[in-house]
Order: sequence, then structure tokens, then C-alpha cells
Amino acid sequence: MRIGSHELDNRLFVAPMAGVTDRPFRQLCKRLGAGYAVSEMAASNPRLWASEKTMRRLNHEGEAAPVAVQLAGADPAMLAEAARYNVDRGAQVIDINMGCPAKKVCNVACGSALLKDERLVARILETVVRAVDVPVTLKYRTGWDPDNRNAIAIAQMAEAAGIALLTLHGRTRACGFAGQAEYDTIRAVKRAVSIPVVANGDIDTPEKARFVLDYTGADAIMIGRAAQGRPWIFREIEHYLRTGEHLPPPRVDEVRPLLAAHLQDHYRFYGREIGVRTARKHIIWYTKRLAGGAQFCERMNRLDDCDAQAEALDAFLRAHGERHERLCYVAPTLH
Repeated sequence: MRIGSHELDNRLFVAPMAGVTDRPFRQLCKRLGAGYAVSEMAASNPRLWASEKTMRRLNHEGEAAPVAVQLAGADPAMLAEAARYNVDRGAQVIDINMGCPAKKVCNVACGSALLKDERLVARILETVVRAVDVPVTLKYRTGWDPDNRNAIAIAQMAEAAGIALLTLHGRTRACGFAGQAEYDTIRAVKRAVSIPVVANGDIDTPEKARFVLDYTGADAIMIGRAAQGRPWIFREIEHYLRTGEHLPPPRVDEVRPLLAAHLQDHYRFYGREIGVRTARKHIIWYTKRLAGGAQFCERMNRLDDCDAQAEALDAFLRAHGERHERLCYVAPTLH
């Protein structure tokens, strides 16, 4: 699997998720089997580049190549300028966001709202591709709503503009994350273009990964929400695709040092004041499936010191590890 000149280790991608896939989490996913990860969505508006949030999102120090930066915006010239700005600071792939369904993004005509205006989509893609000498990719949805799916038209437009790779989420903007992702449109897009196509949406087990790859013919799959609190899903899927066999769920005592290291990396990245707050969601995702997890999370959420938070997590996991428990995941029934 390649993106431009970049050879990837496998076909498993980490989805860009605002507030989740920061540099520490991306690095953890890569260590646990992901072949590629895209940064959190960053604003293309230059007035926001100096903000603490944007500067943090564009911090890729020590990150394994290729470094991919996702940009959001609706102005072609502004997106091109942002692409150049990021390439000058180490970005090796630029990804354009036309998939985010969040109201605060769509209300300013960004993200998946752009799919309503195909002429603007074409101008954005052509302008950004011309602006930089690194691969430009596109993440988008199947259309605006179920009655207005234009994924094939957008894909062909993207290929003509020089886009190097497409990632398609199997829902429309109106669907948000409700219901089930559909893969027929991804399959049709893959047949309509010659550039690589990545399938995204509801891939949460090794079997589902195998099914989606086989059914759509996609070149790779992208995993988002299923990796929250379960970054080892990438090695589980990689092993299954390679051998047809399942890895056993990880033991708590095995992942305890991984999670401790993730926390410390998180604190260093955000600073202690912000880090203790932003780490809570990760801790909840890691522990909620364990016995006593709900009660532990209630107590943990009242802690406002990084050391106390890390010690509480370690003690909770140590107790479960001593009982030789495993972090099991029960997936919903496939249809």
C-alpha cells in the first residue's frame, strides 16, 4: 500500500477524530499495528494558526512518517495557503476534509456541507493539488442525504484533479453516525476510479474488516470510533487478515504499561493542567468494560492532579491484572 512515494506497513488507517487522535494517541495506534494515521482536523483560516489548539494539532514532533495533516475549509485559496504552510512545517501528505458532519463545521459550509456544491469541490481539489508537491488526499461521505448521493461524481472529479487517494465514509452528511454504514457506494466508487480507495464506517472487528475489504474491493480500511479505548484493534485485525486466526484479547497486565506510557505522553503533550482533563475520556474508554469500571470512572473524574490520576488508573488496572483478566470486546451482531 502506497500514498505517493510513501510505502505503508499495512492497509489499516487511523481515522482523524477531533479531540481524540492527537499525536500521543496516533503514535500509540501506530505502535499497536496501524499502518497510517491522519491528524485531527486543523483550520485553514490563517487567523487561527497561532491559536494554542491549532498549534498543538500541527505538532508532529517525533511522529513516524508519513506525517498526514487534515485541513478543513471552504475557500480554495485559503486551503492552498494552509497546505503550503503545513508542508513547510513537515507535512508529507495533505488530507482535505469533506466528511465531517458536525453542525459547527457544516454551518460554515465546510466538511460534508461542501458536497452540495460540486463546482466548489472541484476548485478546492485542483487548487490544493497545484499548491503543494506532496500527495493530496480526500476524505468525504457518500453525499448530502440518502436522496442525494454523489460520491461517484466527486471521486471522478478528485481523480481528474490529481488527488492521490480517497477515503469514503459509508454514510451521508444527514445520517451523521446514526444507523449502519453502507458499503455499496464504496464498492461503486472503487470500480469507478483507478486511484486507491479506503473504506470507512462501522469497522469494529477483524471479521468486519475482512468483509468490508472483500465486498468493496477497497485498498485499505480506516478505523475511528472502534479504536477509542481499544488501540490494539489494529494488531488484532492485521493478525486476522494475515492468518485467518484471532489473537486472544490482551491481558490487563499486558496493556497496563502501555496505558501508563500513553498517559505520560499525553501529559507532556498538553501540559499538566489541560492534560489531566483531556485524559479522562481515554481512561473511561479503557476501563468502562472492566468490573467496577463505572464506579472507578466516577471517582477518577473528581481527580484534578496528573500524578493522582495516573496512580489511580495504575492501581485499578493492577488489581484486575492480578486476577489475570483480559480486555474483552463484544461486537454487535453483523447483518
